[in-house]
Amino acid sequence: MASHVWEMSIEQRESIIKAAFEAKQNSYSPYSKFRVGAALLAADGTIFKGANIENASYGGTICAERTAIVKAVSEGNKSFIALAVVTDVPSSISPCGMCRQVIREFCAVDMPILLVPGDYPKGLGDESEGKPGVTAGGVRETSIGELLPDSFGPEHLELPRTGTGGASGGGGT
Repeated sequence: MASHVWEMSIEQRESIIKAAFEAKQNSYSPYSKFRVGAALLAADGTIFKGANIENASYGGTICAERTAIVKAVSEGNKSFIALAVVTDVPSSISPCGMCRQVIREFCAVDMPILLVPGDYPKGLGDESEGKPGVTAGGVRETSIGELLPDSFGPEHLELPRTGTGGASGGGGT
């Protein structure tokens, strides 16, 4: 399902960060005024962009990360190398819980996720640089394994089951 080749060049890293900023420009966020852009780098080099798209019913809103993943999967691509996410906030913001579960569905648990501050690149000597996981420009590098520990994924549906499927009141047979 997901690519396990995490070698990302500096050019690829900069390309997905730039693409996330470009995607943020297409955010439709008239209610929250909280723009988010995401860029997903596929193993074949394609970059899929996504922006958050809000809806007056709120429940119909879709986040930028899920937009990018849905675009990629709907185009037949299910092998990814990295994801970049950016907002207008001058610090890195992590994906919501629903996005984390969707990322977990389609991306390997150790795939790099770049959480980019809205004022990227931060200046030299920025207080966030040097903190664990924070790299040049103030980008926090993490993974879905770190963001969603002990997660439930597609591979769990393949595990053998015990019992008959109903409540048996004891051990299954």
